[in-house]
Amino acid sequence: MELRQLKQVIVLAETLNFHRAAERLHMAQPPLSTSVKKLEEELGVMLFERLPSGLKLTPSGEAVVRNARRVMFFADEVKRSAREGESGEQGLLSVGFVGSASYSMMPVIIRRFRRRYPRVDLVIEESTTLELLRRVENHTLDVALVRFPVLAPTAAELSLLQKDVMVLAVPPDSPLAGRGHIHLREAADQPFIIYSRTLVPTMYSLTMYAFNEAGIQPRIAQEAVQVQTLLSLVESGLGVGLVPSQAARYAGEGVRLLTLDDLPASLNVAIALATLPDALTPAARNFIALAHETVAAAQDAGT
Repeated sequence: MELRQLKQVIVLAETLNFHRAAERLHMAQPPLSTSVKKLEEELGVMLFERLPSGLKLTPSGEAVVRNARRVMFFADEVKRSAREGESGEQGLLSVGFVGSASYSMMPVIIRRFRRRYPRVDLVIEESTTLELLRRVENHTLDVALVRFPVLAPTAAELSLLQKDVMVLAVPPDSPLAGRGHIHLREAADQPFIIYSRTLVPTMYSLTMYAFNEAGIQPRIAQEAVQVQTLLSLVESGLGVGLVPSQAARYAGEGVRLLTLDDLPASLNVAIALATLPDALTPAARNFIALAHETVAAAQDAGT
């Protein structure tokens, strides 16, 4: 078994097509087919089902691909460590983040990291918490800033960075807009914009739990994935919605944010760092340390 065979299997699993995989690998299709077949013979299992419509990973193939990604990650890490040493002063760092992390924390952390480690190449990507956790687990992201709590099982380790609370966003012409504080049940007759159940399950579950605790059956007008989208829909007059309070600085003139007096402590939210401790690069360790340092400095400045 060779590293090149594992790389070939990973690419083939991503394309499920020998021709497209061969193109990505810059090789001819027959040698690729032969190489994969030899690996299957060596392992004594079929990695792919050959179907008329294309390829399909077998259960054994899924297990092999999952571990092959780990092997390739650590092989790349050996090469990178040889080039960079253990200082983390240069190299590549992939960072993912949820949109709401960009409200206050993300720009400051990134700015300080670039200043302190100018030779590290940063790749920054935005996505949902579930997708970011999946990518951390697959070693395609070094670290991610995700929304906490996380209700789905994950192999990633989570460390809290910044705590937050949920507030109610309403349009300025709402009869509730003049209120500074409100009980959620007082908004029971309003159309609600909620988070997508499939794409943002944690925020959806927290929102529905808040409704349940307030004893209301919400009238759902629209779903959203990102906090920014939800705020835009509120500003458009489609309804009201629950958002983290850190969104205040980006809410705009067309949105009012009301403090909720009756939310249970279990509905507190936060931004957390998601990592795989056993797979951290030196640059990732530096980023994590600087992130916690940045948050601590901000908290000290606020006291």
